[in-house]
Amino acid sequence: MTTVGTETDLKGDYIKNLVCDNQLLREQLNAAKAKCEQSSLDEGSFVKSSDKVLFYTGLPNWNVLSCVLTLVSGCLSQAGSLTPFQQLLLTLMKLRLNLTEKDLAYRFGVSVSSVSRTFLQVLNVLYAKLKPLIIWPDRDALQKTMPMCFKRYCNRCVVIIDCFELFVDRPLNPLARAETYSSYKHHNTVKFLIGITPQGTVSFISDGWGGRVSDKHITQHCNILDNLVPGDVILADRGFDIQEAVGFYCATVKIPAFTKGKKQLSGIEVEQTRRIANVRIHVERIIGLIKNKYLILSASQPIDFMLVPDPTCVPTLDKLVTVCCALVNISVILWSPQTS
Repeated sequence: MTTVGTETDLKGDYIKNLVCDNQLLREQLNAAKAKCEQSSLDEGSFVKSSDKVLFYTGLPNWNVLSCVLTLVSGCLSQAGSLTPFQQLLLTLMKLRLNLTEKDLAYRFGVSVSSVSRTFLQVLNVLYAKLKPLIIWPDRDALQKTMPMCFKRYCNRCVVIIDCFELFVDRPLNPLARAETYSSYKHHNTVKFLIGITPQGTVSFISDGWGGRVSDKHITQHCNILDNLVPGDVILADRGFDIQEAVGFYCATVKIPAFTKGKKQLSGIEVEQTRRIANVRIHVERIIGLIKNKYLILSASQPIDFMLVPDPTCVPTLDKLVTVCCALVNISVILWSPQTS
């Protein structure tokens, strides 16, 4: 006679094995859920990870990203399957990592044309909303927060200026090719004048100029000098021979001493040049920070980014540079970054 196992007979090792298998499956499921959450590009996955926010957007944490989202979300509507947050994230990822449009299309599950259209639309909104963050400093506030290295040598300094160049694709038009060719970079470039406060924030960014134009010409024609008041001091490099133009505003420009035509510099000139170099390094540090934080600026820019339907419009490249500078201002003001 065959005996049938009862419920009591199933207890023991068999039940223990089932419990262990169930526990193992639960752990695997939780691990898979956590991995999926970490790799997703939805809003919830960024709230919990400042490292993820910094890596994908260049902003220090979720609170800052949330502020930017609040600022622009009113101008962003649902674009197909992309929420306003995903549209902003896509644009910041393009700026930060310079990912290809096809890569972004796969990541967000949309078409390549949607990526291109979304990027340009959100960039326009960011330009309109963030441009006011590039502010020429109030003199009282500037003096109250002046770094010690400036107080010792140049306590009337309001701005440190320099030019930086971005590579652009070689234009087909011979005139445009000549106007954008930089003999310094040996490449076609667009040049921007940038102004940095002693505190390390971007206080001025010019329109883009062809790489052939001199630093002196840009400074005299980009309206930065209109911000000066009597007694102001500008720090600049040797290429900025603008003493006369600055003098019209009863201001002063300090540049390193020239060695041309001299066997050697005097002791005073050597010391003055050393001090200027010690504080001028701030502008080079900020330019490096902008380019390293937003890798799109290190790539060669397409010709389309420089074209406009009429002279009253702002080229896409100018908007791109302005937005990157404003985003760096947010990071410098709200957070002292240790990594870029």
